[in-house]
Amino acid sequence: MVHTFRSVRTAQHTARMAVCAGLFMLLAACGFHLKEATPIPFQTIYTNINLNTDFGARLRRSIQTNSPDSRFVDSLSQADVYLNQMSNQQKLRQISIDAEGRVEEYGLDLIFTFQVVDRNGRQVLPPTTLTSTREIPYNERVVQAKEGEITRTFQDMQLSLIDQIMRRLSSPEVRHTWENLSQQPIVKIPDDTPAGTGQPDWTDSLPGNGQL
Repeated sequence: MVHTFRSVRTAQHTARMAVCAGLFMLLAACGFHLKEATPIPFQTIYTNINLNTDFGARLRRSIQTNSPDSRFVDSLSQADVYLNQMSNQQKLRQISIDAEGRVEEYGLDLIFTFQVVDRNGRQVLPPTTLTSTREIPYNERVVQAKEGEITRTFQDMQLSLIDQIMRRLSSPEVRHTWENLSQQPIVKIPDDTPAGTGQPDWTDSLPGNGQL
């Protein structure tokens, strides 16, 4: 009886392995491949993004994870490229209000515009605007809980935005341009560009300017 039970389990395991192998072969035939991290084509980066903010720290970690040979440096003269944050907006929009004029739903927007040039000002990636948008219900009776939810949602949206930035930096177009910089015009940029001092703040958009 024990021998029969073991034989049945062995047969079931073999059958499952065969099914899995068949599925992998089918996916491969359809051109499916597991997503792998794509490194960016430059090794040293100077930026005016404040790397001490949540957004900056997350961007740094993402670049280090996906492109271990790349790192941020403290001056343009040490950098292959300058990642220039042109604007970083965090907006809270009223979407709907109730009969008494209280906000029922907010729209959350992150809008990030940036460009990449080399140390001589030659354009690697032209000014590019990326966005992330969410909608969230709001209840003034539980202000603290809702403000915490809005903050967490904006943090999740930052991750989405950073994924978009990474896809742009590692795109074939950027890689090709980086390899052909000699064809790009030279535009002078400042030698000393100060880092950003903080992150945009959405709390002023709340009723009462975010005061509890």
